[in-house]
Amino acid sequence: MTPNKKIGLIIDKDFAMKHIPPYPHPIFLSYESPMRIESILTYLNEKKILEHDNVSIIEPIEIDDYILELAHSKYYIDSVKYLSKLGNGLLGEEVFITEDTFGLAKKAVGGAIIAMEKVLSKDVNQSFALIRPPGHHALREIGSGLCIFNNVANAVLYLREKLQFHDKIAIIDIDDHFGDGLVQYFYSDPSVLYFSVYEYDYVEGDIGFIDELGDGEGLGTSINFPIPLGSGEEEFLQCLDILKLILKAFQPELIIVAAGFDMHFSDPIGNCNLTSNSYYRFTKEISKIAEKLCEGRLTFILEGGYNIIALPYCVYAVIKALLNEDYKQPDFEKFKVPGGMKNKEIQKIKSSLLGLLNKHLNL
Repeated sequence: MTPNKKIGLIIDKDFAMKHIPPYPHPIFLSYESPMRIESILTYLNEKKILEHDNVSIIEPIEIDDYILELAHSKYYIDSVKYLSKLGNGLLGEEVFITEDTFGLAKKAVGGAIIAMEKVLSKDVNQSFALIRPPGHHALREIGSGLCIFNNVANAVLYLREKLQFHDKIAIIDIDDHFGDGLVQYFYSDPSVLYFSVYEYDYVEGDIGFIDELGDGEGLGTSINFPIPLGSGEEEFLQCLDILKLILKAFQPELIIVAAGFDMHFSDPIGNCNLTSNSYYRFTKEISKIAEKLCEGRLTFILEGGYNIIALPYCVYAVIKALLNEDYKQPDFEKFKVPGGMKNKEIQKIKSSLLGLLNKHLNL
């Protein structure tokens, strides 16, 4: 890499300390905990990444409450704030509230904003926001799936409204679960491409159908790549074959990766078989695409990933790829992880998706 190239890491100790789940294991809600960030920072310190000459540590910006109204209703924002003041509560069945939830969730939005802003201002070449709670399931009126505010959507709308950045933006969502909140913000917006690769239950059915391509002027810019449960690295990385064509046709000026790591084989709420090396390889490829299309403007925003042993390795693998350095997998991943068994299904998905997209994009 060039000597002056910089990778920005958005870090704040509060993400490793606050919004503590008031539940014992193994309840679902308890997986979204400060230990996720604490484990990442501990490992990055051990590997001396935070002292790396090409790494800049950046704090989230402080935002006013009204900035949240770009993505959420005033009623919903006030509800989260009120429940936080009470010190406890539930948003639906999948989001817990503590006394510091509102402040931390607002800080996560500020982390996503600064991650994008620093890349656009060329203060850093790429960035990675190590923030929580995650955001891609959050809707305008309600939190869902461990998510409070929609960090990526709020940050993109901030770029549009406050920074007057109106160039094309591509969002690549690699979380194990479909970003049912994030997709709704830009479903009719032709200037924002949303591409999601996620596990899909072809037996029971699921949300995120392959033929949901957007609406109105945004038709063709909402793209779903559902992979079967049990998919491994080989199947996952085949999404890049189509993604390269789509991004070349779309020509974004900024690429955002909604980076969930719950496709890792050890994750408690995912059903795929990726390793940290899968994320290393993905990041290397998406970095090459960004260099060709948008002068390398690329940012990663942390979403899911709930195994606190595997998560630090996955994050470290992404950072090593962004630094264009070699990555060595941990010993516990050095066995034959199941994969390659779903290739026939993946080929059908690619063929079907290309057929649908050829009507809207010049691939």
